[in-house]
Amino acid sequence: MKLLALGGLAAAFAAQALGALLPHVPLLLAASAASLAAEGVLYRWQRGMVSLFAKSHADLTVRHVLRDLLLVVGLLRLGEQHREGAYAPLVAGLLVFYALHWAIQAVSVLVRRTRTLPVVTRNIDASALRLTPAPPVLLRRSGHRLAVFGLPATGGLAATAAADAPVYGAAGLAVSLAAALAGLGALLLRLLPGRRPAGEQEVLDWFDAWLARYRPTVGLYFSGGASSAYQANMWLEPLAGLDGRPVIVLRERHMVQRIAATDIPVVCLPKVSTLMRLEHSTLRVLLHPSNSGKTSQVLRIPTIKHAFVNHGESDKLSSCNPYAKAYDEVWVAGPAARERYALAEVGVEDKDVVEIGRPQLDAVRPCAGPPAPGAPTTVLYAPTWEGWDGNPGNTSVVEAGENLVRALLADPGVRLLYKPHPLTGSVDPRARAADLRIRELVRAANRERGGPRPDASAAAGLARRAAELDRLTAAGFRPAADQAERMLRQPAPEPGRAEAVRRAAAAWEEAYWASLPAGQHQVVTDARPALYSCFNRADLLISDVSSVISDFLASGKPYAVANTSTLAEDVFRKSFPTVAAATVLTPDASGVPALLESVRHPELDELAGERAALALRLLGPAEPPSRERFAGAVRDLFAEAVRHRARMAERLAEELPPAGPLPGPRREPARPSAPSAAPEPRDRV
Repeated sequence: MKLLALGGLAAAFAAQALGALLPHVPLLLAASAASLAAEGVLYRWQRGMVSLFAKSHADLTVRHVLRDLLLVVGLLRLGEQHREGAYAPLVAGLLVFYALHWAIQAVSVLVRRTRTLPVVTRNIDASALRLTPAPPVLLRRSGHRLAVFGLPATGGLAATAAADAPVYGAAGLAVSLAAALAGLGALLLRLLPGRRPAGEQEVLDWFDAWLARYRPTVGLYFSGGASSAYQANMWLEPLAGLDGRPVIVLRERHMVQRIAATDIPVVCLPKVSTLMRLEHSTLRVLLHPSNSGKTSQVLRIPTIKHAFVNHGESDKLSSCNPYAKAYDEVWVAGPAARERYALAEVGVEDKDVVEIGRPQLDAVRPCAGPPAPGAPTTVLYAPTWEGWDGNPGNTSVVEAGENLVRALLADPGVRLLYKPHPLTGSVDPRARAADLRIRELVRAANRERGGPRPDASAAAGLARRAAELDRLTAAGFRPAADQAERMLRQPAPEPGRAEAVRRAAAAWEEAYWASLPAGQHQVVTDARPALYSCFNRADLLISDVSSVISDFLASGKPYAVANTSTLAEDVFRKSFPTVAAATVLTPDASGVPALLESVRHPELDELAGERAALALRLLGPAEPPSRERFAGAVRDLFAEAVRHRARMAERLAEELPPAGPLPGPRREPARPSAPSAAPEPRDRV
């Protein structure tokens, strides 16, 4: 299809050039129309080819200019036969149009710069910054603008070539010139002093004033790509439940809208110089759910204490990254993680490790017993991704995924929930290919599986719940809004919105599961339903060595781990403590039938006691609750930050000289009229 689109567009341009040079009016017109149609096909079905053309310096602007140029050549060739001079004004008008197009682009860049603020916020009233809605998309995207504004001119020139009547070309050019002038004027108005947003220094002063007024105490610091937003989102509820004034600090502008619905103020500080303004704020504690290259920048702020909270408990080497020693404290769930850091010898001292449990796991319901007789056994297969190090044991998707899924689908009493990691296939194309094949296996099994379907009221109920949740969480801005407009449309939320969102999300999840056909398998890839909602529906988890296992232990339900490493089972269990209470599956999935029997008949489950003991080691004790331990750790680190600042202030005061009269100007001693001896030579510095 891509080659067909590329060949069709190239053939259209070649035919247009031939029609212009002969000249042959029917061929010229037909080729011009075919070229425009090929453009529509590209933008509708082949977006990847659009990017390829742009990288080849053959973007939409170049193609549009070439198309009009060939029409002009055709007109001039026709003019050579009888009235060449009649077409000269059309050529001049076309040149003026392109000059206006480039002028619009230059002004558009200036407007964009005035609207690119040094601080991007969410859940904060930014009306004082004189923010306005963004200019229309048509004025911001040069390719689209040229295609729309230039279409009347192109059509008029084509009509002139067909009818040999310059009036059609003049009319089309007049419409294009009028549209371009109107667009240029609309953009120029936005550059007037009273129409542009606040300048950089004014925005920074406003941000300093907000910090002084809000007085944040604890924050969540995050830097990363769009697909890693889940790492920050899992800490939103625990952060919102703290006593104090939390804030979320981001570094990438695109991440502002990736943070899930929350009432916590969000600030994005792209520049290091802006980030350093936090040093003089009341912020004392920053929590870090992940490491990034930009983390080192915020660690330079001496008035803030930093705690690494990670984004899950896992036995993988990445959970003991040597970077962790850069933080003041490392917060882990239970004793197993403390031991892991000690054994890894990456420089993290035991005194800096704090056990807080997993405050997110309140949403995980405990096991209510085996599946009811006649009810399907719901199995959640949630493999992790392939990781950065190329270790084949990281994910089971490549070597075991299809075998596991086939074995599960072969049991008519199984209902499969397949939830791959969001980053699956981002490094290894084999993982992406295997993931796609697994999804097709699930779809094929659903086509063969019959069974009753929920009535229409279930679907209607889900639609109502979705509408309510969207109403509470929708930002209320246009899809074409830029960052400045989004700041304007996302002021401080109404009191109680967070609790309303929580209730609406819970109601949506119940409606979602009720709307699904009984026993039908599901591929879960959207943000909703959440992983913990899948936990609550599953009777069994199959996963890899990852934090998913540790979190699932809070349910007390059976779980299995696929061993795709080169390790023998006994070595595999010793190497990864999270596997101690698991059924270990080989890549051929031969152990799946026996595993399903142990889930359906608890008397065959020999690992229940080991799961409870392992949950204590990995997640810590149930009392006091994890949220209380998390809040206590925040209070303790906050107090240490206050004491540290007091000590630094005392030390600075001791190093300063005592207050006294300012020294006067230095006076040179009077020189003797005749020195008694030659002066000593001075050393050169």
